[in-house]
Amino acid sequence: MSLALYRKYRPSIFADVIGQEHVTTPLSNALSSGSTHHAYLFSGPRGCGKTSSARIMARSLNCEKGPTPNPCGDCQSCKDLVANGPGSLDVIELDAATHGLVDDARDLRDKAFFAPVQSKYKIYIIDEAHQLGPGAANALLKVVEEPPPHVIFIFATTEPEKLISTIRSRTHHYPFRLVPPGILTTHLEKICAFEGAEVAKGVVPLVVRASGGSVRDALSILGQLLAGAGPDGVSYEIALQLLGFTDGALLDDAIDAIAARDGATLFKTVDRVIESGHDPRRFTSDLLERLRDLMIVDALTETNANSILRDLPDDQLERMRNQSQRIGSANLSRAADIAAEGLTQMRGATAPRLILELICGRILLPGGDTSESGLLSRIERLERAENLAPMSNAQTSVKQSPVKQSSSVGVDDFKEVLPKSSSQSEKIAPVETVVEQVVKAEVKKAPVKASIGMDIAGLRRVWPDVIEDVKKRRRLTWSLLSASAQVLGLDDSAITIGIVNAGARDSFIRSESDVILRQAFVDVVGIDRKIEVVVDASINPNTPQARETRVDESPSDVEQLSGHALLAKELGAQIITEGK
Repeated sequence: MSLALYRKYRPSIFADVIGQEHVTTPLSNALSSGSTHHAYLFSGPRGCGKTSSARIMARSLNCEKGPTPNPCGDCQSCKDLVANGPGSLDVIELDAATHGLVDDARDLRDKAFFAPVQSKYKIYIIDEAHQLGPGAANALLKVVEEPPPHVIFIFATTEPEKLISTIRSRTHHYPFRLVPPGILTTHLEKICAFEGAEVAKGVVPLVVRASGGSVRDALSILGQLLAGAGPDGVSYEIALQLLGFTDGALLDDAIDAIAARDGATLFKTVDRVIESGHDPRRFTSDLLERLRDLMIVDALTETNANSILRDLPDDQLERMRNQSQRIGSANLSRAADIAAEGLTQMRGATAPRLILELICGRILLPGGDTSESGLLSRIERLERAENLAPMSNAQTSVKQSPVKQSSSVGVDDFKEVLPKSSSQSEKIAPVETVVEQVVKAEVKKAPVKASIGMDIAGLRRVWPDVIEDVKKRRRLTWSLLSASAQVLGLDDSAITIGIVNAGARDSFIRSESDVILRQAFVDVVGIDRKIEVVVDASINPNTPQARETRVDESPSDVEQLSGHALLAKELGAQIITEGK
């Protein structure tokens, strides 16, 4: 029987403890200077190194050359207390879960006054110290407060607040924390190299994610995967299924369906989730995490997003940038709120699939949501439908533009959308309804270029929507255009499309994809032009520069819309007040 990885790679010196430098550095300094204390409290989540550090502390104190942060490894004490060693009579480990009674504490207190057998100190390591009963803790209090000079106590616990305050106040408290993903990933990769194990790309990030930052849990999971590895090592698919995570392809299909408001595809994806044996709760949790990642990608530049989402490959990040752009920040925020609320409702639910399908339905239908996030989502959709600037600019304009900028708009301008009432006592429509009606009316009246007069900037703004329409028609055409094409020109006879290389262009022509793209322009924009395709190696439609060209250069439409929406909201509030 092989030794478990979390035991095989347990550290024996502070330098080998990962991710806890805020604890190991001051402890090492105290050992070097001889400024040690008689009682320590190590607290933190499970599996982060509390008990291992307590053993290292005991080894460092009882080394013949100690106290030292670097035990010699040659003396009897160092050999006894090395990781997975035989142990020492002078280092007593107790589990408070089974030794937390008053009689146990009294026995410990009486034995503490006896001198150590062969070491400098008699060291008591009390694990799960929060499970000491009140009587046992009080029985230990006197000896912890004034121990014999040869006795040192080290308490380890996941819940330090449950340890009585009189004992806590007499210890030096060192809080441990979960290990950051980057550090844990590097550690696991080194262990895989030591073990000579073949691990597919993406497996280690899955292990880190499943461990939640616990080193012990990560090594246990990795050990399980290595034990069940085949001749070719640990495959990504096996790790994905064993750990219960959702296949990335399912998440991509769900997100693409949300971006396109394609209910049929979204509910088919849910059905695939169930049929493939995935847990709906896990899928919802993974969907929420993906929405969070999309919000990060949407909010940050490419470099900053890469630094935060470092475990994702470049092609996945590029795909997520495209998805976040098509969904919009307001819709992402609202979808995340709905998923988080639904995940809470799933706890103990007898029909988690039903909750998941309701989550999908609510995400697809913002029209019934009268909350602030729902209203922003609906305004964003209206803007996108009318080729206005992105919602982020609209929200900024609402916050920065005072109502007086829209002073030319009066009550008479809203008569056609306000609810008709014969008296003030009649029921007035909610403010959200008034705002939405005003926004719709003003979008219709806004000086948006008609399709017949649309310029190149307008076509580039709607290019993502055209690509989505193409995707529904033919997958091949969509794959040729989505990552390597852009609108280059528009005239009375043709729309010129640039494709990044000759191979993609030839495939586009051979597959008669120009017919598909032409019909997509007709349906989305209302323009029927011949499609001409040229090679332009400089094209990268997903760069920040290319995305900026899709923003309307004239913000006046947005400011006008935002000003009207703000005035409508105040007007609605005034009407309700008068109605009361």
